[in-house]
Amino acid sequence: MSGVPHPGEPLRRLGFLTIGTFSEDDPGPGHEEVLRVIELGERLGFDSAWLRHRHLQPGISSPVAVLAAATQRTTRIELGTAVTPLGWENPLRVAEDWATVDVLSGGRLNPGFSTGTPMRFDDVRQALYPDTADVEDFSHRRGERLLALLRGEPAGTRAALGVEVFSDRVQPHSPGLVGRTWCGVGSTSSARWAGEQGLNLLLSSVVRAEDGVGQRPGAGPEEDHAWDFGAVQAAHVEAYRAGGGAGRVSQGLVVIPTDSATPAQAARYREYAASRDARTARPQGPARLLFARDLVGSSAEIAERLWEHAGFRAVEEAVFALPFTFAAADYEQILIDLAASLGPALGWSPSSS
Repeated sequence: MSGVPHPGEPLRRLGFLTIGTFSEDDPGPGHEEVLRVIELGERLGFDSAWLRHRHLQPGISSPVAVLAAATQRTTRIELGTAVTPLGWENPLRVAEDWATVDVLSGGRLNPGFSTGTPMRFDDVRQALYPDTADVEDFSHRRGERLLALLRGEPAGTRAALGVEVFSDRVQPHSPGLVGRTWCGVGSTSSARWAGEQGLNLLLSSVVRAEDGVGQRPGAGPEEDHAWDFGAVQAAHVEAYRAGGGAGRVSQGLVVIPTDSATPAQAARYREYAASRDARTARPQGPARLLFARDLVGSSAEIAERLWEHAGFRAVEEAVFALPFTFAAADYEQILIDLAASLGPALGWSPSSS
């Protein structure tokens, strides 16, 4: 695949994202499998491995804890969260956890976050914020508090009480961490805010439908495929740059190459993608969410579709998501094909360990 011509700028960095699944009755093996997938990613030369939060589901609920373990089983690959929803978190505690994992990794953590009201908030508010739900601030201000703490701005008063000494900033302090922090966005306003804050930008495979943003000329909001998803992602990059963003920008999509898949695997992958296609036709739910289509096929076929994708053409790195609920053997096959076939078709070269 290395001889395939590149119609656009070559892909500089390639990562993958996994949700991680486990049995509610026996969660250990599922967590161990996530660590093995990250180890495999490093051996294959991926630049980064990312975990996604899944609260109150049999998926990784504490990526930072799993990534702490991954720091001790890898040496090179960057480790990220895509993304940590800050509505579920205390910014000071997040800053402490991220800095600790960054120190353990030798400066390889790439944490991502998003702001906004927690998903299914009415269902979890009593458990999450029983006394403060009505006054919690889920706006961008929550993210700004986190960034200030990562920069080392005061979190308290420096003091000495007997033999105990208290710092005025989060400990440990990892000076380079704030420069490796990402914001996951689903709207042009959030993308602009990320640029204003000097963050790196994670393009989401789920975005909000905004009138005029990536909307096909003359298409009504209720028409099927009224929005060009790639154009929406490209608009987010444009808003980010307009906000002063000069950092890294990475695209997120579900991508499933079938080069080395068995016929049974390939058929199952296509069935999986087809079962999710209906949700990509028009905005979903009260939030009017747009979902990207999963890309399934040979590396040559997927590469051709990506070169035509306005969002992909706007970035120099990508984080391709592994599908939810697949088997370990499926993930291994997909990662091998991403590293050996699709990545090179996009101009990318595996990193050396």
